[in-house]
Amino acid sequence: MAATDTKQIIKDAEAKMNAAVQHLDDELARIRAGKASARILDNVRVTYYGDLAPLSNVASVTTPDAKTILITPWEKSLLKEIEKAILASEVGITPENNGETIRLGIPPLTEDRRRSLAKNAKQHAEAAKVSIRNARRDTIDVIKKAVKDGTPEDLGKDAEAEAQKIHDKYVKKVDDLYAAKEKEIMTV
Repeated sequence: MAATDTKQIIKDAEAKMNAAVQHLDDELARIRAGKASARILDNVRVTYYGDLAPLSNVASVTTPDAKTILITPWEKSLLKEIEKAILASEVGITPENNGETIRLGIPPLTEDRRRSLAKNAKQHAEAAKVSIRNARRDTIDVIKKAVKDGTPEDLGKDAEAEAQKIHDKYVKKVDDLYAAKEKEIMTV
């Protein structure tokens, strides 16, 4: 195994770690922190001509202010379907249908709910850290096997150090994302 092979192994590990951080970012964006965000509706699926379609594919979703999400369907006939889909989802907000649009009023969070959401965010952050650690462990295992198979030891040690450095960088990113989300959730 040459130096270019170790570089590729490190690059693959970094890609896996980056994917874990991106997944965490998506998960945290779906956690409702007391202010309106169209991303909390990402998981809502609407029955559209017999198929389930993402809400964003059948309606315009906007946030006119910090406490309101406004949904304007492309077709008026979808109002009832969108309303049903929101009620069936885990969003936890009752939609208000005025015949033209659907309005979601974001209620203020209770202290218990804030703590629960922060705990949920922490669990997502821990899961991301586990993924990052697993990517580092797998990479180091591949490097150790390569050293056994004839790669120079100093090259292996350098690659292990590089894997650790990248691991630390991504764990810090996870911590930063979680800290920002926790602050957003706990701010009244």
